[in-house]
Amino acid sequence: MQFLRLGPVGDERPAVRTDDGVTYDLLPITPDIDGAFLANDGVARTRQALEAGELSVLDAEGVRVGPPLARPGKVICIGLNYRDHAEETGADIPGEPVMFLKTPDTIVGPYDEVLVPRRSVKTDWEVELGVVIGRTARYLESEEDALSCIGAYVLSHDVSEREFQIERGGTWDKGKNCETFNPLGPFLVPADEIADPQSLEMRLWVNGEIKQNSSTKNMIFPVAEIVRYLSQFLVLRPGDVINTGTPAGVALGQPEPKPYLRAGDVVELEIEGLGKQRQTLGQA
Repeated sequence: MQFLRLGPVGDERPAVRTDDGVTYDLLPITPDIDGAFLANDGVARTRQALEAGELSVLDAEGVRVGPPLARPGKVICIGLNYRDHAEETGADIPGEPVMFLKTPDTIVGPYDEVLVPRRSVKTDWEVELGVVIGRTARYLESEEDALSCIGAYVLSHDVSEREFQIERGGTWDKGKNCETFNPLGPFLVPADEIADPQSLEMRLWVNGEIKQNSSTKNMIFPVAEIVRYLSQFLVLRPGDVINTGTPAGVALGQPEPKPYLRAGDVVELEIEGLGKQRQTLGQA
C-alpha cells in the first residue's frame, strides 16, 4: 500500500493506492494521514477496509500530490551517515550519529517548487531515506525494539544551503531550515512492506545528469541503530520524521566550480520502492 495526500496546499485529503494502481478515498478511515493515524492502527484498519470493499475509488488524475504526512511533530536529521559523503566533504567519520533538526514547516510536496533562498550561492541537494515513527519511543534497549517503533518509510529531499550551514557560524540548522527545504513523498509505505531498509537503491539527477547513485546498505549507522540512539536523547513520537543521511555526490563534494543549484534547475530523485520526486527550483 501507498499512503498519500492529494489536493491543494493546506487542503489535502488522505488516500491509499493499492498494488494494482487504484487509488481509494481514506476519509472513511481518517481525516488525515498523521501521527495519530499511524499510532491508532491506521495501517491495519486500512487493510481491513480494502479487503471488505468499504473504500471508494478516488480519481487522482491531475490532482496535486502533497506531502504524505500531515503535521509532523519533529524532523530529525542525521548528518555524515555515509562514509563516502563524509570523505567527499572533508569531514571526519563520526563515532556517533550527528544529529540536527529541521522545522516541520520546511516540508512540501514531492513535486512542489523549491526556492533558492535570497543571497544564497550554495544551495545543494541530498537524497535521503526518511523514517516515520509510528509508536512512541524512549530509551530503547535494542535495534529490534527500534524497528518495532517505525510506522513507515518515505523518500525525503534534505535540501541544504552550504554557506549558511558551514560558513556563517553557529549550528548547521540555519542552512537546513529555509522554506521549502524538505520535499517529502510522494507516498508513505508501511514499514512491514519494506523487507530490508538497508537494501534500497537511491539516485538523484540534476537537469538530467545523475549526481548520486548509491544504496542504503552504505549507511554508517543503520536505521535501527539511528532510532535506538536518538531515543536516548529525545522522545520519538508518532508522526516524527527522521532523515537518515545522504551518500556521496552532493554539489559540496564536486570540484570547483561547484555546481550549486540555481533557479530553473530541475532535481529528480528516487529510492527503490518509495517513488520518485521532481522539483523545479525557483527564487525566493
